[in-house]
Amino acid sequence: MMKFLSKIVFWITGWSLNANWPKGVKKAVLIAIPHTSNWDLLYARAAFFLMDIPVKYTIKKEIMVGPLGWLLKGLGGIAIDRKRIPGGKKQTYTEAMTSMLKDSDELVIMVTPEGTRSAVKKWKTGFYHIALGAEVPVVVGYLDYKKKEAGIGPVIYPNGDIDGQIEELKAFGRTVTPKHPEKGVV
Repeated sequence: MMKFLSKIVFWITGWSLNANWPKGVKKAVLIAIPHTSNWDLLYARAAFFLMDIPVKYTIKKEIMVGPLGWLLKGLGGIAIDRKRIPGGKKQTYTEAMTSMLKDSDELVIMVTPEGTRSAVKKWKTGFYHIALGAEVPVVVGYLDYKKKEAGIGPVIYPNGDIDGQIEELKAFGRTVTPKHPEKGVV
C-alpha cells in the first residue's frame, strides 16, 4: 500500500528516483541530506518505499503510543529506549542506536546530520559515531529539489578520520539543491 501511494506522490509531483543502494549492505546509518523543509520527510519516505529499503528512524519511546505510535511505526519509526546502563546513567541516543545496529541482522537507521530544518553552522556527528561503533557504513540519501530527484549518493566506511570523512559527505551535499538553499549544507 505504501509503495503504491509513493508511486502516486512521485507521479503527481514529477519526482524521479536514482535508486542505487550499495550491493550487499544490510546494515547502515543512512544520512538524509539536505534537511531544510518538512517536505523532505514526504519525498524521502516515498523514495525509500519505492526502493524497497526498510529504512527506520528513531523516536523517543514515550511518543510511540496509541494512534500516533501506530502511524509513526508504519512510517518506519522505532522506539528508542534510553535504559539505564551499568553505573546507573542512562545510555545516550548514540549508544542506543549503536546497540540496535550491533544486535540486528538487517537495519538501516536514517539520521539527519543537521539535526533540524533550520540553517546550522556544523553537522552533528552522532551518525558518524554510531556507524563507527557498530562497524557499518554511512550511506547518503539525498533530495535534489532542482532536479526533482531522490536517490542514494556516496557510501563511506568510517575509519576514525571524522573531520575528513564528514567533509567528504558535505562536499557531495553541496552538489544537490535543497528546498530552501539558504538553509542547506554548510
